[in-house]
Amino acid sequence: MKNKLLLLLAAVLVLNSCTNEDSNNSNNYKIENQQSTGSSAYDILSDDTYKSLIIELVYVEGFEPTTTAVNNFRNFLNDRIHKPNGITVESRSIPSPGESPYTTKEIAAIEEDNRTLYNTENQIAIWMFFADGESEQNDEDSVVLGTAYRNTSFVIYEETIHGYSDSRYEPNRGTLESTVINHEFGHILGLTNLGTAMTEDHEDPEHDKHCDVESCLMYWAAESSANLGNLFNAGTVPELDPKCLADLQANGGK
Repeated sequence: MKNKLLLLLAAVLVLNSCTNEDSNNSNNYKIENQQSTGSSAYDILSDDTYKSLIIELVYVEGFEPTTTAVNNFRNFLNDRIHKPNGITVESRSIPSPGESPYTTKEIAAIEEDNRTLYNTENQIAIWMFFADGESEQNDEDSVVLGTAYRNTSFVIYEETIHGYSDSRYEPNRGTLESTVINHEFGHILGLTNLGTAMTEDHEDPEHDKHCDVESCLMYWAAESSANLGNLFNAGTVPELDPKCLADLQANGGK
């Protein structure tokens, strides 16, 4: 009887050990995708470690980005990063989490519940979420259109973009989406002075981690409602200025 009890105890200990180990392994493979914004810039820009990139594009039902914006984003990536085995976009919808206005913590929790793609040996993964609500950081002066909050994660507040586009005197939705998407991914690429070192000083002293060139994609107003008038007048997606391009090229990019 004593031997049976010992065997039973040993089995329980082994089971607990395996359960804990499985839990730790489950968390470990996610850790590389849960670092600070800009910290994976070199890995994304170069092909030293990761030969391909996969984008997990998830949107709340009814808030799918335009085909124009997705294609523009793909072109933006192809122009800037080295991924000889290609760039893949996998898109799907989820029901509304029903938590608007969203805090960044709530957005991260939605990612935790729904993200399925993480880095593998040769492929780096990006989480791209289109929300059905607004940011809690909105105020009377401006609204937030997007946020890059981890090294491979960013959110676009698509409901807010709907409210500021495609009406008279407002920018085209595809143009606005493209601008915000490319801007937020610019932060993931370490711009400006956010993991990709500056080849010369061009960080806006009044808006940290943004370029001081007003025509640049990484100018601070590109991620808020403050720049909508300029977007409407220009009708085109802003590009990276030569200083930001030089930074990316010095950190492994094209």
